[in-house]
Amino acid sequence: MRILFLAPYPANESPSQRYRFEHYLGSLAEYGIRYDYRPFLDISAWRIFFKPGNYIGKLSGVIKGFIQRWLLMFTIGKYDFIYIHREVAPIGPPVFEWIIARVYRKRIIYDFDDAIWIPVASEHNSMAKGLKWFSKVGTICRFSYKVSAGNNYLADFARNYNRSTFIIPTVVDTENVHNLKQEHSASKLVVGWTGTLTTLKYLDIVLPALQQLQQEIEFTFVVIANKDPMLPLKNYRFIPWKKETEIQDLLNLHIGLMPLYDNPIERGKCGFKAIQYMSLGIPAVVSSVGVNTEIVMHGENGYVAGTDQEWITYIRKLLMNAELRKEFGIEGRLRIEKNYSVKATLADFIQLFS
Repeated sequence: MRILFLAPYPANESPSQRYRFEHYLGSLAEYGIRYDYRPFLDISAWRIFFKPGNYIGKLSGVIKGFIQRWLLMFTIGKYDFIYIHREVAPIGPPVFEWIIARVYRKRIIYDFDDAIWIPVASEHNSMAKGLKWFSKVGTICRFSYKVSAGNNYLADFARNYNRSTFIIPTVVDTENVHNLKQEHSASKLVVGWTGTLTTLKYLDIVLPALQQLQQEIEFTFVVIANKDPMLPLKNYRFIPWKKETEIQDLLNLHIGLMPLYDNPIERGKCGFKAIQYMSLGIPAVVSSVGVNTEIVMHGENGYVAGTDQEWITYIRKLLMNAELRKEFGIEGRLRIEKNYSVKATLADFIQLFS
């Protein structure tokens, strides 16, 4: 069997791709599967694409990506399956998907992990919103042999167009990457959050609770991201996100937060922050939105918060009780190993290609 993987960004760079399918690729040979991987953006375009300005460079990267995609269409015949993560091209209608499915009659496995049919765009690429073809998500679902969705909310959307829809959660490699754990023995406590500049807005949800708690308990709040939100807190530290130090940076945390607004976009998210925290033995406090309430078992391996007072109460409980943090950390790690790990889901991923 030979599979072509098509994704927006270069390999081993985008978290969405790393934790949706890239961590399975090393196991494919065991099943007699060969594969090729073709991103839309090359590494130079990727490095500038989500940063302000440099519109000429971004345009050049997109044009180059389209040229490469058209050339690729002449090689589609040699593959048994075409795995598409999100879309073949970032703007315009699903022309390439139509060629693959209708001209070459190839079996498409379509994967997505966000509510990408809802019209939004990065604040640094707002012009692209008018060029994107959000309705194509449903069309690609209809073109596909099977659809791989990150949670029930996304799967419900996909099933409107394709009954062969399967839920493959976003997972971590608990054996080779997320294989360390927080010991909860430090005297200086750290509460933290990790994300990107596009998700920094969610910190507004927990800022009042953090400000109040820092008046009564000594702890530092840490943000791990690609932009410093410079939060007005008494004890605050920013750690620039780096792929090479991602795990060690997360292990600074004794409690991990995942606040979300309760909107359609957020309901489509796959709870990855909580999964990362819990895989490292870090108890999570999360908003009661979407799949968060499935990943975190309230009162067993973390807490689910819906109001300011609940954020304060649950974070305080964990700050004041090292044994509770340790217990939740152990239970959270077990849950990730059982349900949200590469080992637990590899067979389901391979089954997509049958």
